[in-house]
Amino acid sequence: EVQLVESGGGLVQPGGSLRLSCVTSGFPFKYVSMSWVRQAPGKGLECISVITSDGNDTYYSDSVKGRFTVSRDNSKNTLYLQLNSLKPEDTAMYYCAKGNFRYGDAASMERSRVGSEWWGRGTQVTVSS
Repeated sequence: EVQLVESGGGLVQPGGSLRLSCVTSGFPFKYVSMSWVRQAPGKGLECISVITSDGNDTYYSDSVKGRFTVSRDNSKNTLYLQLNSLKPEDTAMYYCAKGNFRYGDAASMERSRVGSEWWGRGTQVTVSS
């Protein structure tokens, strides 16, 4: 059974930090690229980071570049996202997903996500004072 389970979200003040985790099972994690995708209230899905299977190449959207860091531990089948210098506009549901969604538009990502076993259910991050 394929599972992707995110954790680590919560309420944090502006300027604060969080570390998100995505524990996976049921597929060969070490051979696949992984993405972090978020959805802010009232907005579409946005791919904010991608990491290759070996972790040697990463992508960040302009909105998070320099503040967020993606990593993975293939021995633990786990994907991570370190969120620093958080801003209120980072408030969103954060999803991990199997594959590279760097070039996906919001509509195609939504079609990919709904009912898919290759996406987690998300973890909520709220940035507020």
